[in-house]
Amino acid sequence: MTHSTIRLTMAQALAKFLARQMTVIDGETLPLFGGVFAIFGHGNVAGFGEALYQVRDELPTYRAHNEQGMAHAAIAFAKASFRRRMMAATSSIGPGATNMVTAAALAHVNRLPLLLLPGDVFANRGPDPVLQQVEDFGDGTVSANDAFRPVSRYFDRITRPEQIIPALRRAMQVLTDPAECGPVTLALCQDVQAEAFDYPESFFEKKIWIPRRPAPDVGELHEALAALKQSRKPVIIAGGGVLYSEAAETLGAFAEKHGIPVMETNAGKSSLPHDHPLNMGSVGVTGSSASNLLAEQADLVLAVGSRLQDFTTGSWALFKAKDVKIVGLNTQAFDAGKHRALPLVADAKVGLEHLEQHLGGWKTSDAWVAAAKAAKADWLRAAKAVTDPTNAPLPSDAQVIGAVHRARGSGATLVCASGGLPGELHKLWPAGAPGSYHMEYGYSTMGYEIAGGLGVKLAKPDADVVVMLGDGSYMMMNSEIATSVMLGAKLTIVVLDNRGFGCINRLQMATGGANFNNLLKDAKHEVLPQIDFAAHAAAMGAVARKAGSIAELESALHDAANDDRTSVIVIDTDPLISTDAGGHWWDVAVPEVSARPQVNAARKQYEEALKGRRL
Repeated sequence: MTHSTIRLTMAQALAKFLARQMTVIDGETLPLFGGVFAIFGHGNVAGFGEALYQVRDELPTYRAHNEQGMAHAAIAFAKASFRRRMMAATSSIGPGATNMVTAAALAHVNRLPLLLLPGDVFANRGPDPVLQQVEDFGDGTVSANDAFRPVSRYFDRITRPEQIIPALRRAMQVLTDPAECGPVTLALCQDVQAEAFDYPESFFEKKIWIPRRPAPDVGELHEALAALKQSRKPVIIAGGGVLYSEAAETLGAFAEKHGIPVMETNAGKSSLPHDHPLNMGSVGVTGSSASNLLAEQADLVLAVGSRLQDFTTGSWALFKAKDVKIVGLNTQAFDAGKHRALPLVADAKVGLEHLEQHLGGWKTSDAWVAAAKAAKADWLRAAKAVTDPTNAPLPSDAQVIGAVHRARGSGATLVCASGGLPGELHKLWPAGAPGSYHMEYGYSTMGYEIAGGLGVKLAKPDADVVVMLGDGSYMMMNSEIATSVMLGAKLTIVVLDNRGFGCINRLQMATGGANFNNLLKDAKHEVLPQIDFAAHAAAMGAVARKAGSIAELESALHDAANDDRTSVIVIDTDPLISTDAGGHWWDVAVPEVSARPQVNAARKQYEEALKGRRL
């Protein structure tokens, strides 16, 4: 029996395959890949570039200005799509490829799908060493793309055209699996991209990918149920897995029926609306006073879709009850069993449904619910106090957050990533619908914000996307402002200029260090830079404004809502003020000995705090 074949180059087969992958969302069949971000070079322009041109109507190609930025935008698209859709990113060999390694690490840490397609050296090795080739004196198989191996869930190098068949099949399994999900790197040798092969036509049949929803093991379910029913002060930690499982409504109903307070990680924030009576807000190092008070007392923690990183657990010193138990409801067994947790390996939505089926009328005491609501009321008063405007010469980050929310409301989709803002936003931003709070804090990547905002806008074209970032992040990566203008993907970008790395400066001071090399004034300099961020943004085509006060910022935000393209609003802020209310200790090692008495004092405090850590 003969099978029908079609003769294509490897690159053409790759592009054709990607265009035929589909998904179904709310009953509508959509392309799984929203497009390919591409910056062409000698490692991909002749092969993959030609192939993308052939499918440009089915699989759009987006030109970016920075390889790391375009990969960040692709990641944000997937995150904003709750991992139901994704994008690919392709670069030349050499610096174009290694520029994407940071993005690969970000996707790896955050369990987000990203298909990276960097060009690679010649498989035939005829022109060795080709331009930009990294040579290893002892290993002829090494290229720069080997840097992707530790930050890829699946890595492959395509050295023959037929290898793309099993490689793509494996890639799709990883990209769409709720437990394995993460970045896939297929390094494309540039000569092989142009080589032809008779591919089976069946390889290009349309394939619909529906998320797998694993149910819990019976034994693990019974153990988790027993622990829940024995608890008197349980709490729920909602992680990003709640959103990716589209389990927000299920979580809310579960919490209400059984009287369990809910607290949110940065990835899980917006799982419940901020005004839900059982939503205690942020938890951990950047937690609300309400969440952390309850977490300290909790005898059971139901962690739903969270990998329980140190900011969530207060470096594992937050949970203070002697016999506290953790139930880890997670699709990934690695996360479900952390810190002696009782694992409940399952999809978040399905897992909650199975717990619900067996809990019956069990619920916590009225006193526990009342304590939670009282703690939340106290926190809301504290949050309002720090977000309201004052007559201070320079506003705090919290006051800027208050202004942005008053002007744009919880209906906006808020994007941020690094510095001091994630902590303030985690505590203080009143999130609305699921996905309206888009924070990249797993890898805390400076420079993600603007590119991430672009990716969110591509995923949610009708959304009011507001990006907040500091001057440090802006300086690291701002070029996708121009891309957003070019694509008509309107963003509102708020730049908080505290003239340096204010967050790390505060951490430096808190650990006894001298003010050194963080704020511009404390760095080695002959002349302090006077950076006009508004003029810079305007030069890239954005509408730019400089606000001189909180009142001017609110006015500018209202005006920006009516702009026809991306707008950038700059406001000077105080680098030293952060919100004291809420929060928790975070393990940052302090030197055991120092010539500075401030460091020695901080070390004593550190050693005392370590005694409360749960190992």
